[in-house]
Amino acid sequence: MPYELSPEHETFRRSVRDFAEGEIAPRVAQWDKDHHFPIDTVRQMGDLGLFGITAPEQFGGADGDFTSLCIAIEELGRVDQSIGITLEAGVSLGINPILTFGTEEQKQQWLPELVAGQKLAGFGLTEPGAGSDASASTTKAVLDSSESGGSEWVVNGAKQFITNSGSEITSCVTVTARTGTRENGSPEISAIILPAGTPGFVAEAPYDKLGWHISDTHPLSFTDVRVSQDHLLGERGRGYAQFLATLDDGRVAIAALAVGLIQGCLDACVQYAGERTTFGVPIGSKQGVAFQIADLAVKAEAGRALTYQAAAMKDAGVGGAAFKQAASIAKLYTSEAAVDATRIATQVFGGYGFMEEYPVARFYRDAKILEIGEGTSEIQRMLIARGLGLPVE
Repeated sequence: MPYELSPEHETFRRSVRDFAEGEIAPRVAQWDKDHHFPIDTVRQMGDLGLFGITAPEQFGGADGDFTSLCIAIEELGRVDQSIGITLEAGVSLGINPILTFGTEEQKQQWLPELVAGQKLAGFGLTEPGAGSDASASTTKAVLDSSESGGSEWVVNGAKQFITNSGSEITSCVTVTARTGTRENGSPEISAIILPAGTPGFVAEAPYDKLGWHISDTHPLSFTDVRVSQDHLLGERGRGYAQFLATLDDGRVAIAALAVGLIQGCLDACVQYAGERTTFGVPIGSKQGVAFQIADLAVKAEAGRALTYQAAAMKDAGVGGAAFKQAASIAKLYTSEAAVDATRIATQVFGGYGFMEEYPVARFYRDAKILEIGEGTSEIQRMLIARGLGLPVE
């Protein structure tokens, strides 16, 4: 399915780019150095309506398309990946599970502040002993009935690498937990909304990460965390399936983030190669440099085509195996292309590329996680192979 961005999409792109270049770019190097999560800027993003792009108007959203969300993520990611992932996770992993699977009461309780960007929500799937094999989750939730007739979920366990999970404006984290055992012996996994601040729910100290220094990322621990029975998200026993469906959308959004990174590298290299001179001429006049930058342009255009093709499928209501395949292909190509792009950009900048004063150094650190989050490159290859009908295990 070919994609075509409308004039409205391009106008929206320019508005997000203006915000990113005016409000984020001048401050991002210091934020990165300080590992500072800029809550005021996140709220500005909310005021611009970025968290509510795809949300219904009844919850304060714009009821817009998925393509517009990808455009916003790309443009933020072009300036800084941490800010881009804050939006991506806030919508794809925070808002969407509640919007898609929540009851009307849950939507009314959580969505207005999340859509407004005044609060953030996390998505707790990965565990210390269960990464790509998410079905190996050991976090447990037991339904405890009181004498008065009420019932509460009692949650024990841990999650790791959870974005938007421990900031001052985090409102809740949706987690997967074992809620029983099926007749065939496999675990019954359900999704439960845990409000931040619930006794026993602890966001541990933030990670000391290679990249994404501005992003809010924590390990979480749950010790006899009690929430009422109505905090179950969706149907009991369907939590794992719900989260897998959530990840399909998230993979396209991560692809948009990766495209932003490639474009950021391309923009920086074009400018630098036109200004930096050696032997009396700009380095961009040398084929050895110019050809590398040309490769960046190819990666950006190819990645953008794959990403927005998948987004167009989402907007057209194309689901199932076709969308899953497109999402995995877009995520695999763009994430690996982004890693290559940062290597090329750092090489073009030479010694300066190794210095934190230039954005390509930050891009280099930020890129690697794109091949890991939302399903590793190995997982994407496995899914793509299965989509081709291969009996890969």
